Amino acid sequence: MVDAFFGAFVSGPGCSERMDGLRALLLPRAVIVRTCGLEPAVMGVEEFIAPREALLTGGSLTGFREWPVAGRVEVFGDIAHWFGGYAKAGTQEGEPFTGRGMKTIQFVRTADGWRISAAAWDDERDGLSLPDSLSLPAVPSLPPTD
Repeated sequence: MVDAFFGAFVSGPGCSERMDGLRALLLPRAVIVRTCGLEPAVMGVEEFIAPREALLTGGSLTGFREWPVAGRVEVFGDIAHWFGGYAKAGTQEGEPFTGRGMKTIQFVRTADGWRISAAAWDDERDGLSLPDSLSLPAVPSLPPTD
């Protein structure tokens, strides 16, 4: 499920299908929170997905992807938690960029299987770097732009 979550965030063809897959992973009232050194932005499922789908399909963001690079899963009965690092890379408005951060994803087991009940993330920035204990690789160089 962690790979499926990150795999939704890829620009280009098939984005609508990936976003539908992401919706299926999330509980209908899941909570997603972006921090990143700002006031936390607390979002519901559509508040989270709609702007990302628009960005991933709008043409200003190309060659974008996110992927987990290190993390751990803990499970107890019908609840589980993933905490780990992730990386992202792409080209926005013609400018290549890369980034890394940490995400936390909470899961609950339902009659239909495991679903995401909540997720939150924070990104590296001045004064905040991923812990050395994660031994995260550097973000790979970007492929040529489209």
